[in-house]
Amino acid sequence: MMLLIEKLLSPEDLAQVRAELAVIPFQDGRATAGPVARTVKANDQADLNHPRVQALETFVQDALWRHPAFEPATRPARLSRLLFSRYRPGQTYGPHTDDALMGQAGNRLRADIAFTLFLAEPDSYEGGALTISSPAGEQAVKLAAGDAIVYPAGTIHYVAPVTGGERLACVGWVQSLLRDAGQREILFDLAMARNRLSGAREDVLLLEKTISNLLRMWAQL
Repeated sequence: MMLLIEKLLSPEDLAQVRAELAVIPFQDGRATAGPVARTVKANDQADLNHPRVQALETFVQDALWRHPAFEPATRPARLSRLLFSRYRPGQTYGPHTDDALMGQAGNRLRADIAFTLFLAEPDSYEGGALTISSPAGEQAVKLAAGDAIVYPAGTIHYVAPVTGGERLACVGWVQSLLRDAGQREILFDLAMARNRLSGAREDVLLLEKTISNLLRMWAQL
């Protein structure tokens, strides 16, 4: 399931994130890529060891948890480190698929779901669309700053070359309580239907019971 999450960050939040990234050192993005992806990756990433980057990670994570669509769409068990990436003219990230397992032994995560949070306005840079392959063809995604796209980590995807301006984004991965994407979609649909009901307390309660019981059947702790 692909899902657009609108207004994950407010304009004030965006201004704060961009101001921080303007003074944080960036490094070669290939350092965090797998052996195959490294050959097609050409971008810069904020230094993960910098204390201001770690504070930004917490800031964005808090926004993810607050958004009403993120948790029911992903059913997160664990969240990866967040990567803040920058693409300048000539930089790109060629076709690749994300590593199934990320992190070191003892702190390893199964990457079920990926997300990209756009931090630059789409008219401030040229090119740079996130393009995701599916059986229906390729879908190019270039969202407003503050919006995010959630998509299966196992897809083939790429960032088209940036030909002007500067593309800023935050990317991360989720290990879900539910391995099966179909199960996640069923529970997401039920949660959205429950949230849209008003006044019918018995119907809301029945849907809540169904969601909870399906989670008991499917969740892997």
